[in-house]
Amino acid sequence: MNDASGSRAPADQAVWTRVEGVQGAPLDLMAARLGRTHFAPHTHDEYAIGACVAGLEVIRYRGELHYSGPGSIVAIEPGEPHTGGPAIADGMAYRVMYPGSSLLADATAVVPHFREPVIEDPGLAEALRLAHVALSRGDDPLEGEARLLSVLAELVRRHAAPVPLGDGGPDDSGWVARTVMERLADQITGPPSLAEIAAELGMSRFRLLRSFRETAGMPPYAWLAQHRVNRARALLESGHRPAEAAALTGFADQAHLTRWFRRVLGVTPGAFRNSVQDSERRVG
Repeated sequence: MNDASGSRAPADQAVWTRVEGVQGAPLDLMAARLGRTHFAPHTHDEYAIGACVAGLEVIRYRGELHYSGPGSIVAIEPGEPHTGGPAIADGMAYRVMYPGSSLLADATAVVPHFREPVIEDPGLAEALRLAHVALSRGDDPLEGEARLLSVLAELVRRHAAPVPLGDGGPDDSGWVARTVMERLADQITGPPSLAEIAAELGMSRFRLLRSFRETAGMPPYAWLAQHRVNRARALLESGHRPAEAAALTGFADQAHLTRWFRRVLGVTPGAFRNSVQDSERRVG
């Protein structure tokens, strides 16, 4: 990708690619140029490992703002709420991949922990970009896989530590958040109100919201929207059309699904579905 130029924000562009055969599950990649879009608070089931290749990115992670430019790597751990978007008027361009914990653990035999989300390592950032390009191009799968494994092993070796042990049992906030998540997930198309859940738990809605935010890093409505996106993503992977996925996951319509899909994943449902189908055709 070329650097953005001029004072006007560049138009948003994003390409999602799915690669088979690298890990037990498909490996997803995204290349994006963002001029205006800021992702809503969300989490990933996998690591998000990326490199900014132009401009400047700002990320809210673990309660703080972090900035990433060319020469740095962003490492977001599974289940960690975060946002992201351009920090300057010229926007940003970046490449990101979503490897599972098992793939990164292969490098050290332990699940790695990254203390900081932004890692300054220009040489490794360039190696990550080249691995991403090779995997996205897809014309030499062996090269792509070799580059990927090499860069992940070096990332873990240089910058990761073993996952820290917990300091005790679940606290009150964690119990409340898990209960709310279970209730919302069980009734994804017709979720109960916060008043109903709070009454079941014997607490006020204000305490419920505060406890949920402390654990999830976002309010319940945002968590539910993200959960719906993940469910819709699975439906799209299995062959459903975007309109069908929207109806089955509780979105008001396809446009509502598209807005949240782009806010969480950076691409439209149709583009994501096409990338999955293209991957399946290449494998077949």
